Amino acid sequence: MKKLAVSYCVALGLMSCFGVNAEIKPQKLLKEVESKVIEWRRDFHENPELGNREVRTAKIVAEHLKALGMDVETGIAYTGVVGILKGGKPGPTVMLRADMDALPVTEKTDVPFKSLKTTNYRGVDVGIMHACGHDTHIAMLMGAAEVLAGIKDELKGTVMFVFQPAEEGAPEGEEGGAELMLKQGIFKKHKPEVAFGLHITSSLPAGSIGYRSGPFMASADRFEITVHGEQTHGSTPWAGVDPIGAAAQIVTGVNHIVSRQIDITKEPAIVSFGKISGGVRNNIIPDKVEMIGTIRNFDMDNRQQIFDKINTTATHIATSSGAKADVNIYEGYPVTINDPKLTEQMLPTLKNVAGEDNVKFLPKITGAEDFSFYALEVPGLFVFLGGTPEGKDPKKAASNHSPYFFADESSFKVGTATLTQLTLDYMAQAK
Repeated sequence: MKKLAVSYCVALGLMSCFGVNAEIKPQKLLKEVESKVIEWRRDFHENPELGNREVRTAKIVAEHLKALGMDVETGIAYTGVVGILKGGKPGPTVMLRADMDALPVTEKTDVPFKSLKTTNYRGVDVGIMHACGHDTHIAMLMGAAEVLAGIKDELKGTVMFVFQPAEEGAPEGEEGGAELMLKQGIFKKHKPEVAFGLHITSSLPAGSIGYRSGPFMASADRFEITVHGEQTHGSTPWAGVDPIGAAAQIVTGVNHIVSRQIDITKEPAIVSFGKISGGVRNNIIPDKVEMIGTIRNFDMDNRQQIFDKINTTATHIATSSGAKADVNIYEGYPVTINDPKLTEQMLPTLKNVAGEDNVKFLPKITGAEDFSFYALEVPGLFVFLGGTPEGKDPKKAASNHSPYFFADESSFKVGTATLTQLTLDYMAQAK
């Protein structure tokens, strides 16, 4: 009964049901914007754009923010948009973020607004799809922007709306995403006190919220190891240097780094090889083997140790075999860390919006998020919003990045209310 009551309150936008920040009651505006959020989401879903190419999306977002009376900056990190809403009362600057890019995935859902767009991605003709739900993030933040602009005079502070390109990664040869937006000075200019973000997921039922304090999502880094040997006939391996044998030992050695050389009681870590290639014929030992892989972990100090040990392990094993190894490690996204104090402070807000039974403490996630860059600069809170329809098992739902990924529209009102109420409650509690 409690869950039903809460759902009913949320469905009607009745934030006053919960007695949270009773000075400002955005419930009427939340209800009014609900259909707009669905309409925006469908439009973005039908017209997806890849990272650093979100031109149409950014134009719609910028026009919406300008119509709400905000100061709007465009063209940040290629297509990023920042809107500044100054409240009528003094207070902190709160940042809200949504990512805008889609993925090179051919959509296989049967929704009437499915994407039919295509592109040539790395030499392959593929579709373009919002297979990770960023279309919903844009729409929900646009909705929150409209609600907060509607109570602008009562706001105790400033809201910084960040619509970010290229969360899934920039095209080859380009920078992008949160890191580039920060590099171009958005935090230096606007100085937010905190940053809030959310991500829709099929792993939770629609309308529920998942959170974790401290390290939440893993860092994601890529490594490349090239083993140089000396080509020879397979019948006389002693006449050359076998890079395949050295590569095999390197795989074993690198896999021992996490299990034997890193204190995983501190935080877990993963090193995985994704590709090994070398040679063209069964009886020719090649002169080179190339290997690539990924590193995931939840501790920034462990991260650097793993980098160093991969380099040492690969080069020393290669040397012992008479070969040579070139190791390159490319830093990707750092660990996404939810500030413990901020998480504790805002947990009542999450429970008040979604209902206590619908807020779930989640295990660590080995996926990565570039919201992590913002959370290294200011205290951050990043949460997950359930998107699997009622009656369907989230464990069996198509995952994010699947061509069958689907986000139920009933969850959007909870996401919009979450972004709105996190802002209002933080401002109300600020000293």
